Amino acid sequence: MFSFLVRRILATIPVMVVVALFVFSLLFIAPGDPAAVIAGDQATPEQVERIRQSLGLDRPFLVQFTEWAWRLLHADLGRSIFTNLPVTTMIAQRVEPTLSLMTITLLFSIIVAVPVGVLAAWKAGTLIDRIIMGFAVLGFSVPVFVIAYGLILLFSVRLEWLPVQGYRSFSDGFGPFISHMILPSVALGIVYMALIARITRATMLDVLAQDYVRTATAKGLAPRTMLVRHALKNAAVPIVTVIGIGVALLIGGVVVTETVFAIPGLGRLTVDAILRRDYPIIQGVTLLFSAVYVLVNLVVDLSYSLFDPRIRY
Repeated sequence: MFSFLVRRILATIPVMVVVALFVFSLLFIAPGDPAAVIAGDQATPEQVERIRQSLGLDRPFLVQFTEWAWRLLHADLGRSIFTNLPVTTMIAQRVEPTLSLMTITLLFSIIVAVPVGVLAAWKAGTLIDRIIMGFAVLGFSVPVFVIAYGLILLFSVRLEWLPVQGYRSFSDGFGPFISHMILPSVALGIVYMALIARITRATMLDVLAQDYVRTATAKGLAPRTMLVRHALKNAAVPIVTVIGIGVALLIGGVVVTETVFAIPGLGRLTVDAILRRDYPIIQGVTLLFSAVYVLVNLVVDLSYSLFDPRIRY
């Protein structure tokens, strides 16, 4: 296990190098000139050129990338073009809302989707199965912002049960915190939940067709014990895999969800940075999200042996 862990950690290094190279290349691939954006519409070409030189944009690509990578190794993501604040400081100020939203969404999706998927597999071919899968297909097909605006219209505008937008920190009390998190978490989690429920059902159907499951059922084993202790445990590896892969859905959905619900998180910070062509912030947030995704998949790989003792590294 230790040698596998070392190999997997070492394997993430070239992955992060490629990601860093791509993230830095956004400065040259994306349309628009940061120097021209900073200078404004009324700036002369000489003023734009001076700003470009002050930012180091006139130097060769490899020189700029080497300097940026060296600063990155020292936890320096640069400074915002417009606020002149360190990118690490701006990320630290916005990380709490995003982390809260992703954590609650992840817990909500797993707690609801896995039992629903197991129920659909157990009742395969019945009306319950068709209803569950119908909602799963619908949830996976409808965009996040449509779901979000629908929830706002129903629970905030019509029923007035929950706040429309905004964010309250956990330090302000659990009630205000969770009331502002319910709608964003549900809107973001429906797509993720639909994916997990469909994979859970498909995997459980395969496991329930195995001989040992039929033998346990024939011996009179209680359905709950058979489903949870035997079938679900053996179907856990594909389910855990899709949970890890689905984190990419959360990362992408956070940007839209935070914009709709006016949550001051990393997603909202990214949108504002894109609109202003603030490349250091875009690079920093993208690199952070990529690192989180790589780390989550590493944890998923290491968790396989916990669910299936037959797996040995």
